[in-house]
Amino acid sequence: MSKRELFSSRLGFMLIAAGCAIGLGNVWRFPFIAGKYGGALFVLIYLVFLIALGLPLLTMELAVGRASRKSLAGSFESLEQPGSRFHLNKYWMILGNYVLMSFYTVVTGWLLFYCIKGFTGEFGHNTLAEQSAQAFVNMIGSPAEMFINMLAVVAIGFAVCAMGLRRGVERITKPMMMLLFLLLAFLSLRSVLLPGFGDGIRYYLYPNLENFQRYSLTEIISAAMAQAFFTLSIGVGAIQIFATYTSKSHTLLTEAVNITLLDTLVALLSGFIIFPACYSYGVSPDEGPSLIFITLVSVFSHMQYGAFIGGMFFMFMTFAALSTLIAVFENIIAITMEIFDISRARSVIANFFVVLIISLPCLFGFNYLSDLHPLGGNSTFLDLEDFLISDNILPLGALLYVLFVTCRGGWKFEDYLAEVNTGAGLKLPAAFRWHFKYVIPVVIVLLVINCYVSVFK
Repeated sequence: MSKRELFSSRLGFMLIAAGCAIGLGNVWRFPFIAGKYGGALFVLIYLVFLIALGLPLLTMELAVGRASRKSLAGSFESLEQPGSRFHLNKYWMILGNYVLMSFYTVVTGWLLFYCIKGFTGEFGHNTLAEQSAQAFVNMIGSPAEMFINMLAVVAIGFAVCAMGLRRGVERITKPMMMLLFLLLAFLSLRSVLLPGFGDGIRYYLYPNLENFQRYSLTEIISAAMAQAFFTLSIGVGAIQIFATYTSKSHTLLTEAVNITLLDTLVALLSGFIIFPACYSYGVSPDEGPSLIFITLVSVFSHMQYGAFIGGMFFMFMTFAALSTLIAVFENIIAITMEIFDISRARSVIANFFVVLIISLPCLFGFNYLSDLHPLGGNSTFLDLEDFLISDNILPLGALLYVLFVTCRGGWKFEDYLAEVNTGAGLKLPAAFRWHFKYVIPVVIVLLVINCYVSVFK
């Protein structure tokens, strides 16, 4: 295999790693639960968990990647103690990347389709929410239309990765992430001019004791903990792969803080776009796809220059989703290259067809297979795949990183600490070992239990 590439700049690493973390959950889920659970009161609890849980986990995944200079395919073998079997866990973690892509590709295709619809004026004028809902139902009911959308984003993602790290992933993703932040800033500033800006921000970020007291403290803490954990996409090596391409000029705690700040900025500012728009046009924000593909489409159709604003919003959403798509594609490409000792081109071609095939159950789950409900009720294959990755593989993968760093047989904690603290910047004190060894594993286990209770109660 050829010598491993490195990023041409530190900025490239930070933006691409942040792009992996920034996804759809930042844009619609964080603003919704922040407003629901008490605004600024919830945000404070979330930030505590982000610092206590998210940051340490991020440093672990980055450290394993930079120290080993390998993907999940060989990183645990190169760092674990002789005779250890930690590396056997890599197989279900690798599988997690494919499970994530089995539905993320479909949803990203929706966003690209709506981006085009926005700029071409297909949102209409003064469109009712019922009409927007019917348009969404028509789209997911058309397998051919959905397949074309999904094929387009998969082809774009793999084409970027096919060009290599510097010429492809870094050269394309870095300006795309810069444009994402410019779009976010433009849309946020545009919201200031809306008549419902004050009401929207009051609901979103003002301390709201009434909302805070409406729910149990356990439910609020669980929601904050889950958001802090899932926002950074830790557990399947998608962040790890980019640490293998970076230099040791700065400490990994410094890099983790920067990535977390960028991720949190996107989450916070997304609410500045969504809530003022909803309050300006008298609609209540709903959770999930109905907010993005139904409610906001109706809102944009009532705005002056709504086609342009709607197109810009869905372009921002598409970039957020594509950045994650490209990051995970790069991970599975690197894994395949290392396991089978093949070229990047062959790995790209093989994974292109694998991803297309495994995306079909999710795609057909809204039409041909709509009578099948894997989790009961009205669940779809998307719900099943999301459950597998979000409630199982991601948290258990994160738990494995913790155990690998802190337990006998894995990587020595002293070696992990030395890797994290190599370079200029913030240093992680050795005194945090007890927090890593005892507190974080317990929190992850409680999170998994809570996820199962929420799904099956």
